[in-house]
Amino acid sequence: MAETGNSGKGVTAGKLAITVQKRLSRAQEKVLQKLGKADETRDVVFEEMVANFNKQMGEGTKLQKDLKAYMTAVKTLHEASRRLQDCLADMYEPEWFGKEEMDAMVEEMIEKEMDNNLEDTDTLWLDFHQNITDNSMLSIDSYLAQFPEIKARIAKRDRKMVDFDSARHHFASLQKGKKKDEAKIAKPAALLEMAAPSWAQGLLSAHQVAQTNLSYNQAEEELGRSQKIFEELNVELQDQLPVLWDSRVGVYVNTFQSLASHQEKFHKEMSKLSQNLNDVMTKLEEQRHLKKDVAAAKPGDNAKSEEANHSQAASSPPTGSESNSSEYKLPPGFVYKVKAIHEYAATDGDELELNIGDTVLVLAFDNPDEQDDGWLMGVQESLWIRNKDISSKGVFPENFTQKL
Repeated sequence: MAETGNSGKGVTAGKLAITVQKRLSRAQEKVLQKLGKADETRDVVFEEMVANFNKQMGEGTKLQKDLKAYMTAVKTLHEASRRLQDCLADMYEPEWFGKEEMDAMVEEMIEKEMDNNLEDTDTLWLDFHQNITDNSMLSIDSYLAQFPEIKARIAKRDRKMVDFDSARHHFASLQKGKKKDEAKIAKPAALLEMAAPSWAQGLLSAHQVAQTNLSYNQAEEELGRSQKIFEELNVELQDQLPVLWDSRVGVYVNTFQSLASHQEKFHKEMSKLSQNLNDVMTKLEEQRHLKKDVAAAKPGDNAKSEEANHSQAASSPPTGSESNSSEYKLPPGFVYKVKAIHEYAATDGDELELNIGDTVLVLAFDNPDEQDDGWLMGVQESLWIRNKDISSKGVFPENFTQKL
């Protein structure tokens, strides 16, 4: 057990010594290169690839950061929108508009529309956030996940290039030294040969040659090994970096196309819900005005109005048109008047035909559930004055008229 432990410590110490030696050798080589005493392997094309890689990684990282900030803003806006909608729901009180005088079914319908609108709005926000996460954020995360590994391989390639330069320079120095040693060996070393017997002089010369050849062969093997490792990494990166550089366009296109598509869908659906909310508020406002009209039409006021009309009729008999426009009872269910600003040709038996300038008396639907969005029920004012009959009533598009 003790021998195994000592053996493991020896292996670790040996690896540590090799690592330290490599770092010292690389540091020495870089110093010599900076001082101009040793040439450096340069590849201008590869250096441009590395510059593009660093630029691409920086742009991708910034896009990832900004996209996360955008998603955080979406979530924050969702929370703010939800609180605002909840505030509106809490403040809405049907009693404000005279619950006793209003149709309970209409108020229930309005409350239901508000609840549905709030739920749909919350769902839209959640879907929008989730779609950005699934289709844009995860795509960018996957795209950037490959950069750390490639960056580490570029750093390794740079280290192996320094090792290759160091081995190349060491081998070149040994080549020069070998030639000098061979010249020295050719000249007898006077003192050595004088001190050694004649039969030993040849052995000493052979030993010097062998030592020189051994160092030379080791340096040559190290040069070949360093060159092979460096060139393998270099070739792999030269194949991979251009492909990665070209892939950025597709990633950016897919990311922003997906984002724009989900934004368009979100805002389109949100605009519908906003219009629904606006319609609900419009109905509440109409009910408020209707309550005021009902409260204003008291029996005493009606009597005074009839007396004034009778006295006016006795003093100056009205013309037929004046009598028709100011002295007629409104039809049951009357809400307000509108004026046709566009012509509308009826396409069904229950529709009302409109000509520009026609005045229409808007009536409440017998069953509010039958009313379609954007459509009103009414009767031509002229027909009502003449016939006092609402059998000619019909539906018509609200946006073809203007409220009076």
